Amino acid sequence: MDVITTHTNADFDCLGAMTAALRLYPDALLSFPGSQEKAVRNFARRHPDYLPHFTRAKDINLETITRLIIVDCQQGNRIGRFAEILDRPSLEIHIYDHHPVAKESITPTGGEIAACGSASTLLGARLMEQGGRLSEEEATLIMLGIHEDTGRLLFASATPEDYRVAGWLLAQGARLNVVSDALTPELTKAQMGLLKRLLATLKTSLVNGVAISVAYASCDNYVGDIASLAHLMRDMENMDALFLVIAMEDHVYLVGRSHVPEIDVGEIMKAFQGGGHATAASAVVHNGSLKRVLEQLDGVLQLSVRGEVTAGSIMSSPVKTMPDSTSISGARELLTRYNCNAMPVVAEEIMIGVISRRTVEKALHHGLGDSPVTDFMHTEYLSATPDTPIADIQSYMVTGNRRFVPVFKGALLAGAVTRTDLMRHIYGGNRGQGGALYDLDSLEIPTRTRSVAGLLGKRLAAEIRETLHKLGEIGDGLGLSVYVVGGFVRDLLLGVDNLDIDVTVEGDGVFFAECFAERYGGRVRSHKKFGTAVLVLADGSKIDVASTRLEYYESPGVLPTVERSSLRHDLYRRDFTINTLAICINRDRFGHLTDYFGGQQDLQERVVRVMHNLSFVEDPTRVFRAIRFEQRLGFHIASHTENLIRSAVRMHLLDRLGGERLQNELVQILCEKDPLAAIERMSSFGLLAFIHPALKLVPATERVLGETRQVMAWFRLLYLEDRCEPWQVYFMALCDGLKPDEFREACGRLAIPGRLAVRLSSQRHLVFTTMNAIRRRLKQAGEIRNSQLFSWFGEFTLEVLLYLAARASSEEVRRFVSLYLTRLRSVVPLLGGGDLCGLGLEPGPVLGRVKERLLQARLDGEVNTLEEEEALARSLVQGHLALIKTC
Repeated sequence: MDVITTHTNADFDCLGAMTAALRLYPDALLSFPGSQEKAVRNFARRHPDYLPHFTRAKDINLETITRLIIVDCQQGNRIGRFAEILDRPSLEIHIYDHHPVAKESITPTGGEIAACGSASTLLGARLMEQGGRLSEEEATLIMLGIHEDTGRLLFASATPEDYRVAGWLLAQGARLNVVSDALTPELTKAQMGLLKRLLATLKTSLVNGVAISVAYASCDNYVGDIASLAHLMRDMENMDALFLVIAMEDHVYLVGRSHVPEIDVGEIMKAFQGGGHATAASAVVHNGSLKRVLEQLDGVLQLSVRGEVTAGSIMSSPVKTMPDSTSISGARELLTRYNCNAMPVVAEEIMIGVISRRTVEKALHHGLGDSPVTDFMHTEYLSATPDTPIADIQSYMVTGNRRFVPVFKGALLAGAVTRTDLMRHIYGGNRGQGGALYDLDSLEIPTRTRSVAGLLGKRLAAEIRETLHKLGEIGDGLGLSVYVVGGFVRDLLLGVDNLDIDVTVEGDGVFFAECFAERYGGRVRSHKKFGTAVLVLADGSKIDVASTRLEYYESPGVLPTVERSSLRHDLYRRDFTINTLAICINRDRFGHLTDYFGGQQDLQERVVRVMHNLSFVEDPTRVFRAIRFEQRLGFHIASHTENLIRSAVRMHLLDRLGGERLQNELVQILCEKDPLAAIERMSSFGLLAFIHPALKLVPATERVLGETRQVMAWFRLLYLEDRCEPWQVYFMALCDGLKPDEFREACGRLAIPGRLAVRLSSQRHLVFTTMNAIRRRLKQAGEIRNSQLFSWFGEFTLEVLLYLAARASSEEVRRFVSLYLTRLRSVVPLLGGGDLCGLGLEPGPVLGRVKERLLQARLDGEVNTLEEEEALARSLVQGHLALIKTC
């Protein structure tokens, strides 16, 4: 099946190009991957008879698509759910686009990518060559696409081909009055108000002789179709280039339009993760304030207009390097000798990483001077070429807090751009460029800030918001800044429920908690050595409170030493960037989010990234947490972070972990709803050997784990009130292949409490014998009595019983377990000990045996009523009394 699609937020060029493509692929389905611009939606309402039939993307079975035709777009991240099939080997992909090919472009198998004013022109030209006849509606829609993207054929980007195709479309019956009406926007009241504010801030400046106009505004609510405002303002003022920067709700929107070849707005918007073409482009910034985006836009414009400034023109060369065999101690000597803060690591003249002075000093502090630099070097870095624009390098250095960018010619290192090189270029230096474009502070990693007060109002229950306001009030009264931090903030931004509130106070956190409890009730459990407290509220809920602090590790794997510090240092000590976000809850800054380390960007990119190269050296348990977050959140571990995990494994750092800390991390993984992917990830990193050297994820173990997942899902559907510890079930399944003594050793390595370890070991042995007994009984008798099941299963804890059901991988055994859990285990005789004494028995062993016989009879259905049970009891008592008389 053929499907024709385009990019999300589709415009008239998308509509026109899709209409033309349908004539080339007449059996195809037309489908927008997402929303359309407001002007397109309005046109569809006014002229429904002009539009061909469109199929909703969600109604298309992706598996049936054999050829995907994409118009006016080459990026996979802009075609909605159709991106899911791009990697299918058998899929044909035809692309018709007038934008230049970029490194992230989809590789097509057909179609046409060529420079002209619009995608509608490309496809219209093909129809013209075929010589067919278009309907009036088709010609009008294709003409709309050409006129929109070429500014009614007045943009500098318009080509002779656009005019030629437009003339042919006019001859085909295209209605220019419909085109004109569609491209003349009718502004809403909100758009009129926004236009007024934009005109008030409009400023035009000369940058290297090119007039660039910038206007900005803020809106409390979202205003749609701001692209039409850009068209209108550009036409009103006849501007060479216009940029609109508008803050709305939690985002900053940028729209760029250009009439001149010196300004390629598509390239400029790439600095903001946006896109488009040379004359029209846009971007959405999720992690920046209006002021910050304006500052960044100014910097990007200053660099972009120069055009000729590239990495090759400012790089330092040759570059000092160190071989991959260099030790950490040797690296310090080289860095000191050549007065470098960072140096490339090479293997046979090929660069494989970068080692920084800061990483070397930390490694030496931990006594790792003999370790190779390859264990701790950075393996993720921008690989520039001499033609790489300086704007790309500046963005990488500023947002990533990097100081070094290698420049390559082919595979060989040709030079490097350092932060000093960039500063010299920006400030003029020996290149004679006067006037500073930036403050020095802007070259430090920026603190990304924005307000998420609206998000707090939307996603948090009223009682939680009230608690946050109360916490902020206490901070205001004490003159302390108070923040919610960590997983609570991370999950808030992800839209995931998380009621575990962590509060950090820039001051004495214990005193803060005590003041809160005194005013609003509750009690405090404090740990003054660490400056932390647990605040237990009147309703029983808990809040973790901590003083802002930094931690340093005297040696790998040990608990840290704690000192009071700033918020920035407090957040830097955390495990991953996604857990370094903080929201202020003081009254005057309520909802103000602080992001020092790029956590918001990593949330958007769904990546788990450590804070620094020695993170796993200082705390090896972070290896397990990285895997847990990756699987729970559906993220991926950054490739450099993966390399650091493998280095920690090679160095056997996890051997230094105490059993309880290792147990705690494993338990948390095994308590996840579906821990199998995390277990597989642990196996791929070689982590299972740190539990026991013989522990391996072999096919037999994978089968038992898979069955355990099914058993646990089945158990949850029973809706029983029993408390179950799922980690014990998965732990026994994971260790299924271990011998009895190896299992005991694994329990010892994890410091599992003695009584629990003994119980798991002994019952694990009983599982094997019971399974054999069940098989024999079924083979001999074909059925098993309920009383026998009760006798077998009554010895097991719930967790071991579920492990038995998983290990047996038998529906019949699972049915036995279900029968026991839901009915048999609650069966008791109706007659108690007093009733049996009333029938003539004395307390003692005989009475116990009679009760056991009554229970057996009730389990097996021999008796069902009280009368039947009394009759059986009398016969048992009489038989016993008769035996006594005989004796």
